[in-house]
Amino acid sequence: MIRRSITFAATALLAFACSAVGHAADNSPLPGTRPLEMSGDIASQLVDGVDRFLLGQIEKSIGGRAKHWKRDVSSPEKYNASIESNRKRLAHILGVRDARVEFAGPELVGTTEQPALVGRGVGFEVFAVRWPAFDDVSGEGLLLVPTKGKPVANVIAIPDADQTPEMIVGLTEGVAPESQFARRLAESGCRVLVPVLIDRKIQQRKGAKLTSREYLYRSAFELGRHLIGYEVQKVLAAVDWFVKDAGAEDARIGLIGYGEGGLLALYAAALDTRIDAVCVSGYFDSRQNIWQEPIDRNVFGLLEQFGDAELAGMIAPRPLIIEAAKGPELEIPPGLGGAPARLVTPKLEDVKREVAREKKLVEGLKPAAPITLVISDGGIGPFGSAPALEAFLTSLCPSCKPANSGGPVEHLPEQFDPQIRQKRQMHEIDRHSQWLLEESQYVRKEFFKKLDVSSLEKFQETVEPYRDFFYNEVVGRFDCKLLPPNVRSRKAYDKPTWTGYEVVMDVFPDVIAYGILLLPKDIKPGQRRPVVVCQHGLEGRATDVLAGGHAAYSGFATKLVERGFIVFTPQNLYLFKDRFRTLQRKSNAIKKTLFSTIVPQHQQITDWLKSLPQVDGKRIGFYGLSYGGKTAMRVPPLVENYCLSICSADFNDWVRKNASTCPHQRYSYVWHGEYEIFEFDLGSTFNYAEMAALIAPRPFMVERGHFDGVAPDEWVGFEFAKVRHLYQAKLGIGNQCEIEWFVGPHKIQAVGTFDFLHKHLNWPKPKQTTLKLKQ
Repeated sequence: MIRRSITFAATALLAFACSAVGHAADNSPLPGTRPLEMSGDIASQLVDGVDRFLLGQIEKSIGGRAKHWKRDVSSPEKYNASIESNRKRLAHILGVRDARVEFAGPELVGTTEQPALVGRGVGFEVFAVRWPAFDDVSGEGLLLVPTKGKPVANVIAIPDADQTPEMIVGLTEGVAPESQFARRLAESGCRVLVPVLIDRKIQQRKGAKLTSREYLYRSAFELGRHLIGYEVQKVLAAVDWFVKDAGAEDARIGLIGYGEGGLLALYAAALDTRIDAVCVSGYFDSRQNIWQEPIDRNVFGLLEQFGDAELAGMIAPRPLIIEAAKGPELEIPPGLGGAPARLVTPKLEDVKREVAREKKLVEGLKPAAPITLVISDGGIGPFGSAPALEAFLTSLCPSCKPANSGGPVEHLPEQFDPQIRQKRQMHEIDRHSQWLLEESQYVRKEFFKKLDVSSLEKFQETVEPYRDFFYNEVVGRFDCKLLPPNVRSRKAYDKPTWTGYEVVMDVFPDVIAYGILLLPKDIKPGQRRPVVVCQHGLEGRATDVLAGGHAAYSGFATKLVERGFIVFTPQNLYLFKDRFRTLQRKSNAIKKTLFSTIVPQHQQITDWLKSLPQVDGKRIGFYGLSYGGKTAMRVPPLVENYCLSICSADFNDWVRKNASTCPHQRYSYVWHGEYEIFEFDLGSTFNYAEMAALIAPRPFMVERGHFDGVAPDEWVGFEFAKVRHLYQAKLGIGNQCEIEWFVGPHKIQAVGTFDFLHKHLNWPKPKQTTLKLKQ
């Protein structure tokens, strides 16, 4: 994607300078439109408007959740049956999809130098253990086993991501004794399993400094999995063992977690009814600001159906203890290459409000859903307080009470390095995601098996469900009607052979579309001409594609209008770095993406273009570079006003580019700062070949420079071969699909693509082989 060495301020200044030079003195509007009176940076105002719109949609999400639930509170059995579809949806978006591995019991982790017994406390021993979870991924941590009598309950105690199991057991420093809840529960007679979580350590990973959690999140998210889902699976694998080990007896299984551990306890218990009681500490909150939390908590479409109250309601009628306590607090600053984020202690009033919402959601359930709010020192006190532990333990074993603290735990190993275990856990997860990447092409093939290519007619009929799926489940579709466009314009350019207008139109409340319309001056009365929509790339401006703009575009919009095409250059959202990237995060929370907004903008633009007397509405083509090429793969499949699409400097094995962690592949986005780029579950559904199938049978072309750093030639050729096979071998329309290879970098070449436009937009080539741009 296009990178710039100049600052944003300089970029904006340059844009204004170009605009000022081009502006015609009269600023007259295009006939049929109102005068455009907006001042300042319209692109910035566009981004700000979308931000307001998304925040409004997030706020509305709470009220919109009810339509997804059909709760039957007449009995616990009927209640659980009535929310089964919600459980399946939650498992899907968390990526809880891989079959878990059956096992007889955890494996003791030890060596000839260091036995698995790593500690002793009052009434319990501590063992280092590992247990199979899914595929070849294991959970790992500590197992606390009572030394006398039968355990009163089985507990999975989950620390925060920046705590080790040893800390909450009391084997090493880091957690105050009164908050060592795993130790306290073991002293009280529970068998306690403490899993290790992936930490939040920030480390340089090629081109970006990422937390360990974000690093693993990136690949998993693209492949329909999630770090949260992976860790939930490890917890549920432990539940599997507890149930199996108990046999016919009641296993009495409880989950307790703090911070990230509280998150996992809440999700796991919402999914699995075998868990008898849950305690969530330092986490429970309103999720309306989830887009500000670490990106590894970004769950696609979470707020469409679920807030913490809804998740808590899925635990009902099982006991749930919420401890309002000081939570993990951190800030990940911008500029590192990872997603900026912050964690703060949940406000007590927000915790209370969410608990009240949960009670309202399950009102009438018999027996009543026991949710208990324990407030530790006004909501900012230490976690694992005595009242919280007592409420949790008695919910598992009514006759049990927490034992008095037995004091320090003896740590037997002389040397202990938790990073060795951490690296092992990271490697297993990364290895699994990379295996999924290699399998993904076969998963997509299975997904597309209902596409009938026996005839062009059958193809067009059977591709429609895939188009709907792409819009609804991958891109995300707003349930909003387009506003009347209310088009405003002003003359910005008056050149010898063409005239240019700045154009603004309404799309949704607070959302506008903005761009520049270029009209040749030799259009005869009654003549209708084809249009080429020329799309800029990352951090670009609508003016960049004109002569004198960024060199990568080769002034292609100006060259096309000089050839007699009508041209429109839209301003897309991907501008201002973190300002636009946080739009993706806000969108993801409500099952949307940047393109959920960009698609309606292009729909409105092309609907308006079709209405112009100079335009042939059946001959509107799309041509985009870089992020504009990314747009070429996502917008034309959903905006049928586009009769063709050209993807320049972007087409490749997109899923691999987003998910590969191979250290030899510098092209992968895993190593770079575009943290918004990852799209949930593309690996199982749509790579670029499948997106191109949604463009077919319309003409489609790829423009590729051999030295383009987006991807190597072999990735491009591999993916394009599948598109060519569809067009030529299966549909018999090979003349509709082309690729141009040229010796050059990340740029518009403007040779074969221009021929393609003249051919498929049915517009004659100029008599001269070379056109000199008139300034």
